[in-house]
Amino acid sequence: MSDWLADLPVVWLAVLVFGVTYFVTALIYLAVLALASRERAIIFKAISPGLLPPFGILFALFVAFTASEVSSNIQRANTAVDREASAAQSVLVLAAHFPGEPEARLRAVIHRYIEKVVTEEWPHMAHQSAALTVTPRTLVEALDAILAITPHGPGEEIAQRALADQITNVFEARRQRIIVSHARVSLLKWACLLVQAIAVLIAIGMVQIDNRRTKAIAMGLFTAGVAVSFLLILAHERPFAGAVSPAPLMQVEIAAE
Repeated sequence: MSDWLADLPVVWLAVLVFGVTYFVTALIYLAVLALASRERAIIFKAISPGLLPPFGILFALFVAFTASEVSSNIQRANTAVDREASAAQSVLVLAAHFPGEPEARLRAVIHRYIEKVVTEEWPHMAHQSAALTVTPRTLVEALDAILAITPHGPGEEIAQRALADQITNVFEARRQRIIVSHARVSLLKWACLLVQAIAVLIAIGMVQIDNRRTKAIAMGLFTAGVAVSFLLILAHERPFAGAVSPAPLMQVEIAAE
């Protein structure tokens, strides 16, 4: 999906999807009418109405398959964000074992890291342009701050190792988050959906060739289902364009202040 389409508000995206879908349906309606000469009309009438249910079921399966992939991407994205927020929160909790300058430094670094994620990295993920090759300098600073701590006693040694582990978890969660941000529905799947929807509409037009009003109603109802399905997939195809919120990270950012 192109950036301009992803940036559309849901209302305007719905207007666009319904408009294009009904326009294509109107073209199919007129094309079937134009082809329905006497000889072709006889052929059209010979098509069994029993062909429509299998076509409809196939289209529903394609939609369910595609929608389940989109839903899975959203779930993976939410899981990565929650894990990242949980690890960052654990850093704040463990930093309390090193009061003074080490704790203040770690809290400041975590605050700056999340601020950068929300204000800079999130828009890039929404446009699927976030890069894994760029290592956040704030996380490197956090790791340096942890390694610079001189533990006094076994308790602080354990806390220092736990801090390093949690920073590693933040790194890994960020990596998963960015990987998921590049997920999209392939052109092949979109092509299968479009071909199947067009095939069903043509079949409806042929089966109902003798009754134009019935044909128009049947094609209009099926088109509404097609448009709703396409709208649902398009609106959630990019997880970080609205379906996934940075709220868990922002709560940690507030706690780090």
